[in-house]
Amino acid sequence: MTNSFSTLSGWMIPLSRVMAQADLCLSDAFAVCDIDPAIVKDQESRIAAEKLSLLLNYCNDKLDRHDISVLVAREFRPGVFHALGYAMMSSSSLKDALACIVQYKRVVSNSCSLELVEAGDQLLLEMNVQTYEDTGRKVLDRQMTETFLATIVQLSRELVSFDFNPQRLVLAFDAPDFSTTYLNEFFHCDVEFNAAKSTLVFDLAQADTELIGGNPLITQVHQKMLDEFLSRIDKDDLTYVIKNKIYQVLPMGAPSQTEIAQQLGLSLRNLQRKLHDKDTSYKEILEQIRKKLAMDYIKQRHLSLSEIGYLVGFSSVGNFNRAFKRWTNITPGEYRHQHFDSVDPQR
Repeated sequence: MTNSFSTLSGWMIPLSRVMAQADLCLSDAFAVCDIDPAIVKDQESRIAAEKLSLLLNYCNDKLDRHDISVLVAREFRPGVFHALGYAMMSSSSLKDALACIVQYKRVVSNSCSLELVEAGDQLLLEMNVQTYEDTGRKVLDRQMTETFLATIVQLSRELVSFDFNPQRLVLAFDAPDFSTTYLNEFFHCDVEFNAAKSTLVFDLAQADTELIGGNPLITQVHQKMLDEFLSRIDKDDLTYVIKNKIYQVLPMGAPSQTEIAQQLGLSLRNLQRKLHDKDTSYKEILEQIRKKLAMDYIKQRHLSLSEIGYLVGFSSVGNFNRAFKRWTNITPGEYRHQHFDSVDPQR
């Protein structure tokens, strides 16, 4: 069994609640699945994806049922996803929340990749599961995939409304030889099997609707925490390390590539080469951070445009205006006017 594919131990929170309600002994289950009990006490620890899969299937067998995935989802709370859950809860829209989990998916697990795709009037959250090199077997089985997608819907319901439903659930697995009505009853939509990739399909207009509880400043705080977290669990991922360092000093001015290289103990050429190997550059990383922060800050009425420019590391309002127009094709003032008019036309 390989431990290279892992997931956040926070899954133990809803799963242990389900087990307690069903009178299943947690210590017995851990022993059977070779899981260290101490993992429950450390919210930043990781658990091998294979072991979590064993635990889910152990519960299904003991309960003589097939719906452990939706039982776990119903017990889901934002803290299960570490700071990512809270960043999603303070997002401006469901679409932004889904984009957040796509960006920080590695916080939850390195066992799959996620992509958010707009297709006509629909928004698709596509999930591609990794495979083991030696066998070609998928790292996440159907049960694990169902659990992840069900928790996404549960979190979406907390964001939008509890009667919110996706339009369709598509699973990249053969239909099992037992009834899957529990999926229809939880997702309240059509369920399809045998697809190339597992996908949740949402109504784009509904996903784009601004949320009352959205707070970009709170989201930013949690995203900084997430970058720090990823720089700890992905110490060899230079991109996350650089992002973390930029976040730390950006309000005092954008650090130069040479300064970042010195802080990392690298030569400038070595830093450039490592980033090139990752198909990115320091300029691209800095630009992404500045744009993301600026788009969040500009929705905060109490911040002036000059303040926003300085917060994202520009030395003058003119430089900020030129960069913003490059990102959006309009000026910061025009964007803010359009945004506030669409949110509050009476203002």
